[in-house]
Amino acid sequence: MLLIQKYFPDLDQARRERFQKLMTLLPPLNQQVNVISRKDIGSLEEKHVLHSLSIARKFSFAPGSSVMDAGTGGGFPGIPLAIFFPESQFTLVDSIDKKIRLVRELAASLALKNVEVVRGRMESLEIRVDFVVTRAVTHMSQLHRWTEPLIRPGHSSGMPNGLISLKGGDLEEELRPFKGRVEIYPISTWFSEPFFSSKMIVFLKK
Repeated sequence: MLLIQKYFPDLDQARRERFQKLMTLLPPLNQQVNVISRKDIGSLEEKHVLHSLSIARKFSFAPGSSVMDAGTGGGFPGIPLAIFFPESQFTLVDSIDKKIRLVRELAASLALKNVEVVRGRMESLEIRVDFVVTRAVTHMSQLHRWTEPLIRPGHSSGMPNGLISLKGGDLEEELRPFKGRVEIYPISTWFSEPFFSSKMIVFLKK
């Protein structure tokens, strides 16, 4: 919890307790299904929870807003964001059954009433939301094709609706088709750990 407390010192007790419980629950569950690599599970707080929460340093989802985590994997970034924004509604989606079972168990154990877990493929969903969040899913052009129909037009939470994606590396070519619609935010602006030196938040407006 040291990193979360370092960067989010004003968290209330309920959210602090949920983050602590998340980091206690996930390692033994992961041993059963291995959705997070064994070399990364020791860096769970930094590489998974805090990385997910970088979105909360830039964006604030308003009460009643709807957010989909597309390709949630082990529940990231959706579960940390659902803990952080308890009055927003989160739909966590993945097509792989073992991942969905783990995420359902996490959400139930954490008593996250603002989380719905759905097994399915993004291109087949009929859900509509204000924002889609993703982490390390696929190339931006493919992400756009999958998620654009899922995002309602308009504004919510004081900004345009859209896709918020956690990415890394050289993004110039990948993002060229979206020039004028995309904003890029280096996570190192907020977090000083070396892991974040090449990590970005990419916001593609609807």
